[in-house]
Formats: sequence, structure tokens, C-alpha cells
Amino acid sequence: MLANPSTGALHGGISRPRSSPFRLSSSHCCKLPVSPTCSRCIGPRKSRSRALSLLLPRKVAASFGRVRASVQDHQVPESVALDGAQFFPQYVSVKIPYGDREILVETGHMGRQASGAVMVTDGETVVYTSVCLDGVPSEPSDFFPLSVHYQERFSAAGRTSGGFFKREGRAKDHEVLTCRLIDRPLRPTMPKGFYHETQILSWVLSYDSLHPPDVLAVTAAGIAMSLSEVPNTKPIAGVRVGLIDDKFIVNPTNKEMENSVLDLVLAGTDSAILMIEGYCDFLPEEKLFEAVKIGQDAVRLICNEVAALEAKCGKPKMLDAIKLPPPELYKHVEEIAGNELAEVLQISNKIPRRKAISALEKKVIGILTEEGYVTTILDSGAAESTLDLLEEEDEDDEVIVDGEVDEGDVHIKPIPKELPPQLFLEGDVKLVFKEISSKFLRKRIVQGGKRSDGRTSNGIRPIDARCGLLPRAHGSALFTRGETQALAVTTLGDRQMAQRVDNLVDIEEFKRFYLQYSFPPSSVGEAGRTGAPNRREIGHGMLAERALEPILPSEDIFPYTVRVESTITESNGSSSMASVCGGCLALQDAGVPVKCSIAGIAMGMVLDTKEFGGDGTPLILSDITGAEDASGDMDFKVAGNEDGITAFQMDIKVGGIPLPVMRDALLQAREGRKRILAEMLKCSPPPSSKLSKYAPLIHIMKVDKEKINMIIGPGGKKVKSIIEESGVESIDMQDNGIVKITAKDLSSIEKSKSIISRLTMVPTIGDIFRNCEIKSVAPYGVFVEIAPGREGLCHISELTSTYLPKAEDAFKVGDKVDVKLIEVNDKGQLRLSRKALLPDQASSGDATKTSNSGKKVQKKSARISGKDGATVSKEQSKKSSGGGSSSLIEKSKLVNGEATIG
Repeated sequence: MLANPSTGALHGGISRPRSSPFRLSSSHCCKLPVSPTCSRCIGPRKSRSRALSLLLPRKVAASFGRVRASVQDHQVPESVALDGAQFFPQYVSVKIPYGDREILVETGHMGRQASGAVMVTDGETVVYTSVCLDGVPSEPSDFFPLSVHYQERFSAAGRTSGGFFKREGRAKDHEVLTCRLIDRPLRPTMPKGFYHETQILSWVLSYDSLHPPDVLAVTAAGIAMSLSEVPNTKPIAGVRVGLIDDKFIVNPTNKEMENSVLDLVLAGTDSAILMIEGYCDFLPEEKLFEAVKIGQDAVRLICNEVAALEAKCGKPKMLDAIKLPPPELYKHVEEIAGNELAEVLQISNKIPRRKAISALEKKVIGILTEEGYVTTILDSGAAESTLDLLEEEDEDDEVIVDGEVDEGDVHIKPIPKELPPQLFLEGDVKLVFKEISSKFLRKRIVQGGKRSDGRTSNGIRPIDARCGLLPRAHGSALFTRGETQALAVTTLGDRQMAQRVDNLVDIEEFKRFYLQYSFPPSSVGEAGRTGAPNRREIGHGMLAERALEPILPSEDIFPYTVRVESTITESNGSSSMASVCGGCLALQDAGVPVKCSIAGIAMGMVLDTKEFGGDGTPLILSDITGAEDASGDMDFKVAGNEDGITAFQMDIKVGGIPLPVMRDALLQAREGRKRILAEMLKCSPPPSSKLSKYAPLIHIMKVDKEKINMIIGPGGKKVKSIIEESGVESIDMQDNGIVKITAKDLSSIEKSKSIISRLTMVPTIGDIFRNCEIKSVAPYGVFVEIAPGREGLCHISELTSTYLPKAEDAFKVGDKVDVKLIEVNDKGQLRLSRKALLPDQASSGDATKTSNSGKKVQKKSARISGKDGATVSKEQSKKSSGGGSSSLIEKSKLVNGEATIG
């Protein structure tokens, strides 16, 4: 129970402060530029003085705002506990529908000092998300200051980091991709004019390996944002849609996704789609559109529940903190730069157009922030604040209709009074100039029907493609579309070149195909820092990688690891889709037997065309440029061929996109892909379609899986010696008995094949081995190496046909002998005989012989093998086995057990 400070009465339930400690004090409101959306600036009495921020110099006004913001940080909420402790919200938990199951949403018991914090549980997967914002607004910008950090704690799966540092480090690629999934749908819901830096932290605290945490984190971030003080417009949620056995499943488990041909992630509000991203196996447009509708229905159910939760325990939104530029500034900028801006936007080339726009912007900023915009009282568009500077007429004064002032008998027309120059903040001018530029560009497209480069709405820029550009690369292609250019290079390698993926599940995962995208600052004609790939580069690279992955052959057909590098050498829109086209040509040039060719295209849109002179029908643009991306309402990337889609990604700049518009964009994108594929067929020179002479050779052989350890040897010594002896680059072995030999020439492969064949062969009784080396000598016999790493015991009784007291009397280490395999005991140990191959033993011809045990054995066909394991001849022989020979072999100590076979 809390006490009401004003009445002293006790009351229950949640008590909230009347005003947020982050809100601006109304006592200082008159010192800010007038905003039409700020209720504090609207009142019955009009001010006779100019806005203080317009009269002060720019730097002084900015510092004044920072001082005022720092003062209001010390405001204390009116609602406090009885003991004076800070107020915390109460614990609330609700269950929300999430596909065919429910998720548990809890708030109020963790992260209570954050602006918004929730813990969302799906099965035994738990994601904790918090939202915090800075109390002092940053400088006005056209980019909302939002940062997202998503991290998967190894402890969530009962693991710890396998590296030297036992804590999580920099974000892994899939964590960066999840950050982008969270950021992209939230950004369009933020109102213009809110500049408080906002941070979203999302941690996976528990993971059951069945329920994926990435889409759950998107929904958790949307809920936390709705409960916080950030004035976002609507709650958002995210879902995943899979297609299994021609049936759509909302939020499938990881096990179900193994059989899915579609991976669609969708986020939006209860009425519109804000973001989609996904990958599929040549899914038709109509099927994808159906999946989007099912996902939108699921998002709507979640958003309705989140809205109810927000009404129950959400914090008051910081609507007072929204700061919009003065409304008269829009008119001033348009008057100063309107005519020039219309001409500048018609420049077709990017660099000259950008320089001209930059020079014009600098001119406008100089006039409005330093010189001041001068106006008179007779200006038809004088702002309301300007009229307030005039002297108010006495209520008893006579008003002259024709505008003259009665001065007794003389009528004198008033002289226009020149007002002091108006000064505006540089940040506000930049924002307004960008909005005006966007308005003029959209108006030109809608009214004129022509874009900056003269294309129609469905036009494709000129395309040029070349293959074989780099002679020593395994495959290369240069793809150019308009002012966007991508250099794609393909490298082939063995399994050691595969990319290892570290995840929460303690299972080693290797990617045999990966695409790495880089966007240097030189691609846009700028100088900047280069280093580790940023989030944009990781996201664009993954989109192109997943687009190309369905056309790759299986590992059984093409056992190579494939790496594609896409370096953007020139950019003016759609560089990720240029990477798809260039990457496809580079794969073909490297001799990769791809299933088909695919292309990518970026679609744009102007949604409200009525505002710009159109009939109100949304205008969809094909193959958009950078300016059309920045000024438009949509960026929709689609990759695939004529039959279907392999990858797609859509970002919305407005409050959402209706489903019919999305369907039209998909169909128009298909027509654009057909035209691009036709141009790719004209590639000159064309792809070579065969392996480069510099590409490594890979030979696959199958051995008994129980023999893999014999190839590896103790501590990997054996396989290292084979690599060194044969000259191959690597030998990769799998548990199923598959051995991959990688080399630069065929002779090295043949040599290593021979060694491995001898090493893994299964000896048969009666086989004859020629010119074998004695590895060690014992009193009871000698150990002979019949193949690399394979030794058998030749007992002293089997060395000569005459009596031999000691083996070392006649043989020494290094001697070469011919032996015959006469026995393999139950432990796989080999018993050899030299005596059986001596002339007096072989002269018996077809007669049968009696062994030491008295048993008669029929003659058998014997394989005579040399040291290289190749069969030389076959001959009839008998085998003899001494009565105590087995016990002697068992007592002998075989080196590393190498005389044992499986």
C-alpha cells in the first residue's frame, strides 16, 4: 500500500509518477522552437518575443539545451514508497499465443531499473531483453539513435567457451544477424523528432536446442519496447514460418525445420508488415505470398496480447521529448533551394549529383544558420511567430478595410517593416533539407514518370558481365549493373578450408560453402577506415550466400569446399543483389556444376502517390538506386530464377506495407529477374565451366571404417608421414570410411592411394608378400612388415627349412624377405612363413602335405603381393600351423598393436 502525497490516503495497485524524470520541464518550454505537436507550446496567449534558440548563436543554443536537460535529470517522481525507496513496478506474467503453443512473458521481477525489461520463455528456451534510454537527447539526426546487442550465453546450454578466454567475446555472425532482425522492424515505428539514445540488450539465458531463440528475441524486444517510455507507435512481434510436406507451420522447432523447404522470418504490427527475411528452395511467388499471410495472422494475435499487456503495466510514453523542426523552416528551405534542387535531381550520374546536392545543402545551411532568413510583414507565408513581433492594435482603433491607416486628414500607406533575420539550428536545417530533397525526388518519379537516370518504374539499368578476369583465381567474374559493380572470386579447397561454426549446441558444424561480402569506402568514392566486417557487410553477405546455396551440387558429386568473395568496387544501390549475380557467374567460371543460374534484384516503392500528384496507387520501382532506396518507402531484395525464389529480404521505411502491394512487388521482381538472367547469358567472355588448372584435385576413396585409425596412426603420425611421402596437400577422413585426398597433381594422388590401399587391405590366408622388411628380431622369430604399418610374426620354425637355434644368427633388422600368410588368429594377429616359399618346400607340386598337427590341407590359390600391395601371381600351397605358434604370438609384444587387423 502506498500513500498519496497530496491526500495522505492509502491506496493499492501500481502507482506511477505523473511525469517521467526524462521529460522536459514545461517552465522552459517557451525557450524552445515552437513545435506544432508539442502541447506545452500551444496556449491562448501568444508570445511577443522570438524563440530564444533562434536568437542565440548556434553553439550557445546547443549548450543551453544540454544544461536544461541535465537539470531535469534530478527531478524526483512524485510516487514513492513509504520508506522513501525508489518505486519498482509489480511482477506481471502472461501467456501469449505463439503458433501452436504459448510463450510465457514476465516483467517486473528482473531489470526493474530499466525503462522496459521482459523475460520470455518458449519451452526451456529463455530470452531476457531490456530497453534503456539516455536522459539527455543527442543532436538532431535523420537516423534514430538505436543500438541492439544480442548474445547467446554458453551457460544457457550448460557449456563454456572452448577458447583461452572463458567468457563470451565479440558477436558471432549469427548473433549479428539476429541483431539486424531486431533492429529493422523497430526502427520504422519510432516517431520523428525523438533523439534520446536507446539501447536494447537481449541475452539467451537458457537454450533447450529445440526452440530457436532468434525470433523469440524479436518478439521480446517488441514487448520490452512497448512497456518502456520510448514513444514507439505500435507494438511489434516476430514469427517464423516453415513449409513441411506442403503444410505451413508457424514457429516450428529446430527439428521440424530440418525438413522445411522454407525459412521465413516476419515481423510487423497488428495491421502491417515491417520486415521479412527468408530463404527457400525455388518457391513460387504465390506460395511465398501465402506464407506471408499466415505469418501476418500470427503476428496480429501476438500484437493484440502485447497491447493489452502495455495497457496494464506499460510506462507513460515520452511524447513531450519529441522535437520537430519549426514548421516555417520547410517553407524557407523550399523557397531557397527549390528550383536548384529540381535541376540537381535530374543529374543521372551519382557522384556529380551528390556533389551538387552537397553544395546546395551547404548553401542553405549557411543562409539559415549564419546569415539568417529575412522576411517582411507583407510576406504571404509569414510564420505565426513573425506576426507576434508586431505591435498589437488597441481594441478601440478603427480598422481600415483597404489597409490604409487613418492619421487624421492624411491617409498614409504603411511601409513594409523589415524584421530581424531568423536563425535556425544546423541539425534542423539538415533534416528539413533531406526531407525536401526526398519530396522533390518522389514528385519527379510520380508526376514525370521518369527516374533520375531516365528509366521507367520497371526499367533495369544496363548490365555488363565478364568472366575469367583473374588468371590465377579458380574462378572470377565482374558484374556491372548501372553504377553498381561487384568483383566475385571463387576459391576451391578441401574440408580444411571449411568454415567452422561455433554454436550453443556442442556439435561441430562446418560450412562447405560460404560467401564473404566487403564494402570498401572507395566503392562510393569516399575515404574511410577499413577493418573487420561491419553488421551491414555480414548481413548482405549472408543474404547472397543463402541465395546461391540451393544451386550448389551435393558433396558426393562435388567434394570441394567453396568460398566466394564479393568485393563491391562501385555502388549505387543493390550491391548485395549484384553479389548474387556475380557470385553465380564466378561459380560457373570455377567449374562448379551448379544446377542453374540465378539473379537478384532490389525493388522500391512510393506508397502514398496522391501526395505527389499521383492517383494514390502505390508505385513499385524495379532495380532501385541508392537515392531511391533512401527516399523511398521500401527496400525489397528478391533472388531466384524464372521458376522460383531462393532468398528474399524486405525492409519498410513507413508504418507498414499492405499484402496486395507486396504481391505486386513479387510479381514485378520476377519479370526483372528474367531480364537480368537473359543479360547474364551474354557474358563476354563466358564462364569456362571447367576446373582451373590451379584448382586442387580431390580424390575420394572408400575404406573399411574400422581401418580409419590405422591411417591416422598414434597422434596422427601415420597420416602425416603419408602426406610427406606422397606430396599431397591433405588427407581428410570421415567416420563412415570416406577418405578425401587433396593434391595439386595426379601423381601425388596415385602414390597416396597406393599407400592407403596397402595400409587398409584385409590380408587373406595364402597371400604372398615379396621383398618385405624385417622390423625387429626376437629369440623366437622376426617381425616382418608386409605393408606400411602392418606387421606379422614369422616364427623361428618358419624361417628356414633346417633347424635354427636363434633367429638373430641368420637374420637382422632391415633384411628383405619373402613371406606367406599362413594364419590369422582370433585377435587379428598375423602369422607368416618364409619356409613355405623356399624351393624345397615349393617343389612338392600338387601333392598334399601333412602339417605339424597332422592335418591335411587342400592346396589353395594364393595371392602373391609385393611391397606395394599389388598381386603378382597365384599358386597352390598348403598351410602348416605349429601347435604352439598361437601362444607364441599372443606372448609376443607387437609394437603399437600394428600387427593386429580388424
